Amino acid sequence: MAKKSAGILVFRLLNNVVEVLLVHPGGPLWARKDDGSWSIPKGEYTDDDDPLNAAVRELSEETGIEADLTQCFTLGEIKQKGGKVVTSWALETDFDITQLKSNTFQMEWPRNSGVIRDYPEVDRAEWFPITAAKTKLLTAQAPLLDRLVERLKSSGRGPLLLDASSTEGSATLF
Repeated sequence: MAKKSAGILVFRLLNNVVEVLLVHPGGPLWARKDDGSWSIPKGEYTDDDDPLNAAVRELSEETGIEADLTQCFTLGEIKQKGGKVVTSWALETDFDITQLKSNTFQMEWPRNSGVIRDYPEVDRAEWFPITAAKTKLLTAQAPLLDRLVERLKSSGRGPLLLDASSTEGSATLF
């Protein structure tokens, strides 16, 4: 059976530009990776867990953001390359990335050295406009960005831009 994960795509509107908060995985295996390695804050859960509660928990553990689950709206599921199914929601909030707080994990590094070290689950977080986020994000998670844009569009918010450098004619969502 495929592993299940739940996460929250945090977003904000800054000068009419839709920005999303992405996190970079910590540890030595990800240290030199950038484009295509960022993620939404997420984590695994079991059949006994409520996926939204798990997503809120993971957001808190990986970033320090305390989310109000009544303010989250669904973005549905995606399937990642390894088969993991990610159930996701979106939450609008402005987060000061200098306040990032992440849990840690232990790992032997270098491999077979016998040296166990602590690493943060998330080593950094950044706000990205949608166009830049599509480059930074794991490929399988990119549809979540499109779903967020569609949801904002259908809610009548706007005019909103995909990035700050584009002209309104080429970047206006609606």
